[in-house]
Amino acid sequence: MTVPGQAESPTLIFPMARPLPEGAGKLSLPSVFQSFVTGTLETETGDVPLVSSKLFWRDKRGHYLVRWNIGRDHFTVEPGLYGLGKPTADSAVLVTANYKLSFDTLRQTMTGRSCWILVLDTKGINVWCAAGKGTFSTEELVDRIKASRLTDIVNHNRLIVPQLGATGVAAFDVKKYSGFSVVYGPVMLQDLPVFIDSACIASPEMRLKKFPFRERLTLVPVEIMQAFKQGLPFIVAFLFLAGFAGDNSFLSNLKLHGIPLALAFLTGIASGTILCPLLLPWVPGRAFSVKGALCGLVLFIIFFGFSGLYAMDYSLLEKSSWPLITLAVSSWFGMSFTGASTYTSLNGVRKEMLRAMPIQFFSLVCGISLWAASLWFD
Repeated sequence: MTVPGQAESPTLIFPMARPLPEGAGKLSLPSVFQSFVTGTLETETGDVPLVSSKLFWRDKRGHYLVRWNIGRDHFTVEPGLYGLGKPTADSAVLVTANYKLSFDTLRQTMTGRSCWILVLDTKGINVWCAAGKGTFSTEELVDRIKASRLTDIVNHNRLIVPQLGATGVAAFDVKKYSGFSVVYGPVMLQDLPVFIDSACIASPEMRLKKFPFRERLTLVPVEIMQAFKQGLPFIVAFLFLAGFAGDNSFLSNLKLHGIPLALAFLTGIASGTILCPLLLPWVPGRAFSVKGALCGLVLFIIFFGFSGLYAMDYSLLEKSSWPLITLAVSSWFGMSFTGASTYTSLNGVRKEMLRAMPIQFFSLVCGISLWAASLWFD
């Protein structure tokens, strides 16, 4: 065994990542350069990379950036088998996705413990979403077991798979094709140590998925960045067009007609990506599009009411355009939060989108049309 070092510099290691071709006799060991690896563990099948429960500053920086949707598509670890601490043949085998935030959270949760971590190639997607998309799957798990030669490393046949990945992994088929039994772990990783100490028996509370304020708050930065990515081109385009409206200078026209329109868009974005997620359980209605629209209405009344814009000499057409735009944008981004929520189902989301999207589109088009008409007839 190589004694794990605490070197801050990246270590060249050889994780077992690629499924073995049919009839292949040797293990494929692709090289990888990963800064979080602290050493290697020599086994009969090759050198397994060792990781620590301690997160380096690079890991924490990466976590912060992906929370703001920066580098999210490339925040991955190499699929394959890893050792945490000083695992032995009797140590538990935990299965996770190759989204680095999932991987890091798992190893940090297991502080002071030793285990094997089998990382599936989920294309950089977290466990829950990957299970729905089909990348956290039975086939991938079986292939990864064979590729890592797991039967030659551990003396048991049990895998602990996240419960949120159960929709993608069929325990019966995994047992049939690999010989390993699947035990579904608790919903929350923080319960995993207790779950393991309790002979892998989950309490009823461990099977419940809640969506508290703190979790919703954590998702807000990503929602904001995605919203600006979609909405910023429209805001810039309409600001530019507003500059040519009227008889004043470009900057005067932009300030007079473009800024209020931009504020209507920004109010919709803020209410749909911040207010709606944070107040989600308390906003009336079941449909997220309705919740988003209600949040947009409240924030519009507060912001535009105190800003004094309605007291200024704007035409009725232009004043009427602002709330239509805000409600459409807020409803859209409120509905988009269904992808992050635990309160929705696939069929429910589809039905809501079919009903809400035409209304959102109509409201947005009407708002923009009224705004354009107000400039034309001013």
